[in-house]
Amino acid sequence: MKAGQFDEAIGLLENEVVGGEVRVRRILAQILTSESDRPDATATHEALLTLGTNRDGRVRLVTTNFDRLFEKVIAKTPSDVKTFQAPLSSMPKNSLDGLVYLHGLLPEESTSEKSTTEALYNLVVSNNDFGRAYLKEGWATRFINELFYNYTICFVGYGINDPMVRYILDAWAADKLSSGSPSESDKAIFAFVDYAEGEKSARESEWKARQVTPILYPEYEEHYCLHRTLKSWANIYRDGVRGKERVVLQYAMKNPSPSTGEDDFVGRTLWALSDPSGLPAKRFAEHKPVPSLDWLEVFCDNRYGMEDLDRFGIARSPVHDNQRAPLQFSLLCRPVSSCDRGSRMALVGAGANNVALDQVMRRLGDWLARHLNNPKLLFWVAGQGGRLHSEFAAAVDKRLDKIAELERADKRDEIARIRTHAPDAIPSPRMRAYWRLAVTGRLSWRQDLSLDLDLYSWHRRFQRDGLTPSIRSQLCEILRPRISLEKAFTFSDGRFFSVQDKEEPARCIRPEIVLCSIRDMFEEDQQWKEALPDL
Repeated sequence: MKAGQFDEAIGLLENEVVGGEVRVRRILAQILTSESDRPDATATHEALLTLGTNRDGRVRLVTTNFDRLFEKVIAKTPSDVKTFQAPLSSMPKNSLDGLVYLHGLLPEESTSEKSTTEALYNLVVSNNDFGRAYLKEGWATRFINELFYNYTICFVGYGINDPMVRYILDAWAADKLSSGSPSESDKAIFAFVDYAEGEKSARESEWKARQVTPILYPEYEEHYCLHRTLKSWANIYRDGVRGKERVVLQYAMKNPSPSTGEDDFVGRTLWALSDPSGLPAKRFAEHKPVPSLDWLEVFCDNRYGMEDLDRFGIARSPVHDNQRAPLQFSLLCRPVSSCDRGSRMALVGAGANNVALDQVMRRLGDWLARHLNNPKLLFWVAGQGGRLHSEFAAAVDKRLDKIAELERADKRDEIARIRTHAPDAIPSPRMRAYWRLAVTGRLSWRQDLSLDLDLYSWHRRFQRDGLTPSIRSQLCEILRPRISLEKAFTFSDGRFFSVQDKEEPARCIRPEIVLCSIRDMFEEDQQWKEALPDL
């Protein structure tokens, strides 16, 4: 008992007492029943039943507990939940629909003596029972293997040394190692894991060694953090998109920098914003007051990888799997389902982008359009390549037109209301000039290699087709000057200071003309020399 080997202890008791198998289990039933009389005993079970129900209404929950707490929750729910008890025959793939009592279920008090005795015998509680269920008869092993190969598993309330967990995970880890690299069919395994002070790293390592991703939480007052998390998670999940909207409303006005591993509110916000309906992102974009532009750095963080493609509705393909470098992307620059390795959905880029924006990206563009007087946003646009996606450019242009219309109509009260909720929403005249350049594709960064690439591409077409009207038009477009933006500095007392001006933020911007040089490229091209008079 002191070593925590309860299955062996129960087996020894049953062997030492006359009629021990039934007597010990009757006492065990009394102990577990008395524990279930607490007022809050079913709160976590209710949360687990909610989380174990998928969008199609299928319940996929497996418990190794014997008590009837889930039965109390089910009795209060309007829908029927199927239940299955040990011993189990192997279930067909992808058809699990119900609550499975893998190690059996304690009988009700009103059950007949014969049925009670049979139910107690079917409990997997002693070491002899484990040997029968997992080795001799093997029905538990077959059932769990099907779960591991067909579903994403999350352990709640288990320790690494629990008999069932230890043996099954060791076998699973060995199987994955022998099969080589992970395949698309591999299902992830997670586990909620508590840790005492100073043990976090060790606890994480021991679970990862068994190919399980641990969700760590500090040991505190009988797993308080775990129970609170499950209840909060269940409330959000139960409410669907509205639950995600609540997450956004809760954190939109926070500074993202204090987010930590223990309180990753940035991760929760990103999870909510990525909902494909775009409704949580719309809440964020229209929030009053407007969320800080500090969130832009978070949205550009390449924190996502191959395992996150499903979140954005992107089916994995051989193109993604065969990439040499690990796939990394951000909320504001994502792969698309076309499986084109170089194709990304983004609000701003270095070249033409014809990928249609989804609802999430459009709403985040609306949020950025409420910061048009902030030079930080303009520098970000230039740094991303300066070419606004056509839909984002239209949104910015529409916002500029609306502001101009309000000013022409002298609607000062409405302009003041806009500034109240979004101080940087009304750009100064100089900032508007820069945004007009951005909308028309005239922004660039200092060493814009795309200009040379465009010219080389044009040269190939020119050599192939000659100086046609379309070729002339394309050359004029390439040679149009562009503007690069840099931060302006002033020199004083031997030091450089960044220029800052709240009245005119554009004063901190130093623009420079960027021209495309064609002299060296075409010096030896006779066809080009002959075409020059016509130009």
